[in-house]
Amino acid sequence: MAVEKKFIEKALNDLEVRNFLAQELRRASVSSTTLQKTPIATRITICVRRPSVVVGRRGKSINELADKLREKFGIENPQIEVVEVMKPDLDAQLVAEKIAHQIEMRPRVKPILRFALKDVMEAGAMGAEIRAAGKIVSKGGKAREFVVRSGYIKKSGDSVRLVRKGTCTAFLKAGTVGITVKIVPPGTTFPDQVRIEAPKVETKAEKEETTIREEAKKVEETPEKESEEKKEQPKEPKKRTRKAAKKEEEAAPDKGSEE
Repeated sequence: MAVEKKFIEKALNDLEVRNFLAQELRRASVSSTTLQKTPIATRITICVRRPSVVVGRRGKSINELADKLREKFGIENPQIEVVEVMKPDLDAQLVAEKIAHQIEMRPRVKPILRFALKDVMEAGAMGAEIRAAGKIVSKGGKAREFVVRSGYIKKSGDSVRLVRKGTCTAFLKAGTVGITVKIVPPGTTFPDQVRIEAPKVETKAEKEETTIREEAKKVEETPEKESEEKKEQPKEPKKRTRKAAKKEEEAAPDKGSEE
């Protein structure tokens, strides 16, 4: 039982550290946080949209953050690594935070969701779904839900692990609005996808082009083949006629007279 308690305490401690970092670095737009404990140090990898906010001027902000982690959570020798998110429109958590901020500034939910979905699909996503639920209307009204989706997305089975998911909450005067974003990144291959290559059907114009090309090749190849065949064939000896034989006999000197 003591071993199980240790695992539970470790998971809760890591969750508290992630929540603390997300709150402290809210201006930097934190996407994900990874903790890795080693005998020498504790490596903390933070993926953010704006790394300059985390580092600060000459590393001042990141050093202050390391001191806070030592004092509050007792982390010995924290090594913080900051990674910039190259495509924020394909990061589900960053998209959810962006939508929540826009709803808090101007609570027009439908156009905000549609514009966000358009940006995600233009970034190259295979599919996306954005859901907003809560006190969207004025104070005293019923809670409502808006959903926008596009492309191909999985909702059940083991393939759901390949779908990126992000959640965030927008705080309005009427109440809270929960935002859930699901994105299928480009290049994702699901195990149940079957690709069938259809046979290529040539049109009339393509067939005519192919026939013209073949005829042109034949015309170009025929003189070359004839010249090669002529070179390869041996020359036949000329046939001797009777007149030619008589002339040769007359022209040749007699052997008896010479003797």
